[in-house]
Amino acid sequence: MGLRTTLTLEEDVMDRLRGEAQRTGRPFKAVVNEAIRAGLERRALRASRGASFSIKPFDMGLKAGLELDDIEGLLDRLEGAQRR
Repeated sequence: MGLRTTLTLEEDVMDRLRGEAQRTGRPFKAVVNEAIRAGLERRALRASRGASFSIKPFDMGLKAGLELDDIEGLLDRLEGAQRR
């Protein structure tokens, strides 16, 4: 047996839920419960998998003439001398 509660749904969500209930001939509360379960399961699955992308490093080498220890020079070159 379920727990009764009051829920305020945004209009677009309500329209989608009603449409799904009408389309499938299922009770509105069943459609709402299924949608909530599906959303919670997707979140749990994403959280258990971690990041959904991977980053592969690519060695671009050093560009000739750049002195990496000269931060001011690098900023001037990247942002222009007017940055000051």
